[in-house]
Amino acid sequence: MIETLPRSAVLAGGLVAATLVLSACGAGADGSTNADGESAATASTAKDFGGMGALVKAAKEEGTLHAIALPRDWANYGALIDGFEKKYGIKVKVENPGGTSQDEINAVTSRKGQDRAPDVLDLGSSFAYSAAQKDLLARYMVADFIDIPDGQKDALSRWYNGYGGYISIGCDAHRVKTCPTTFKDLLKPEYKGQVALNGNPNKSASAFGSVYAAALASGGSFDYIQPGLDFFAKLKKNGNYTPVQSTSASIMKGQTPIVLDWDYLNARYSDELKSKGLDWQVTVPEDGKFSQYYSQAINKDAPHPAAARLWEEYLYSAEGQNLWLKGYARPALMAAMEKNGTLDKTAAAKLPQVSGTPRIPTESQLDYAKDDIAQGWGKAASR
Repeated sequence: MIETLPRSAVLAGGLVAATLVLSACGAGADGSTNADGESAATASTAKDFGGMGALVKAAKEEGTLHAIALPRDWANYGALIDGFEKKYGIKVKVENPGGTSQDEINAVTSRKGQDRAPDVLDLGSSFAYSAAQKDLLARYMVADFIDIPDGQKDALSRWYNGYGGYISIGCDAHRVKTCPTTFKDLLKPEYKGQVALNGNPNKSASAFGSVYAAALASGGSFDYIQPGLDFFAKLKKNGNYTPVQSTSASIMKGQTPIVLDWDYLNARYSDELKSKGLDWQVTVPEDGKFSQYYSQAINKDAPHPAAARLWEEYLYSAEGQNLWLKGYARPALMAAMEKNGTLDKTAAAKLPQVSGTPRIPTESQLDYAKDDIAQGWGKAASR
């Protein structure tokens, strides 16, 4: 998940409501219409649909929201799901909670027109760009869309950043004598077989970000990610890299005592593992600071279009944003909420410390980097 993923996306004035083709289980059949018979699937704002009252009514009639790849322990999604269900009485069904951003896109394309297709998506930024380019996403602006920083939202409102953080180094201080704090440290022979990622960078946004951060720490740039691939090739060659995907279970077993992951996930491990006797330390490496956000989007052919739009409104409400914050994720509306007094200051104070201003790639740079990793990861660090 994070981040300031800025590219120069300029908010286009007067966005035209997207004309979407309804799936076989069309919105009207599910009661996804307002008093005037207008479909939620074509609403680009709640106002377009007759206001929040009309949107809530239609969403409740649908009664269900299909989500995918949302683990309850990821960025506090368990609390978000529970809060949404309690507030609106709409059942959130999460499929494949351990899935990747690519799994989400695959589900959208393979289930087009089916009632079991996902309604909403939570995607790594490069995957959000790809989904938008493939015309898979609906145009919809949440009420506080204007307060999402420029560069963290699509000009056509097909996606917008929700929460994010920084690539960090998590370390089991009980098993590792001296925890590494930089990418340079990770190459030391004392960390043989101990350094892990949260997945494959071709499928996992956090692993993708880890390669980018390694590139920045190794003389690369947002235009040149090869040094990051070279770093992992070196890490593999000296035996420090382990292909075991990091999870709380793998950490507990001692299989992945050092983990490169988003700071909000590593920080959550600190809380989770403390009660089990583990001292999990988290550091944002100064030599490879990479920040990024996870983007929220609506499936263009969502089987529950009203519930999908209501879910986005909930995520971007003060309640939703603060729930992400309580999961150590940095919400996209953090600056605006701090200014208007709605930010949970206690939760904000618990975030891992980061110095300076994060460096962020453009959309085209991310696209090129994604291609380079797709071509080079197999030669670098995978088996």
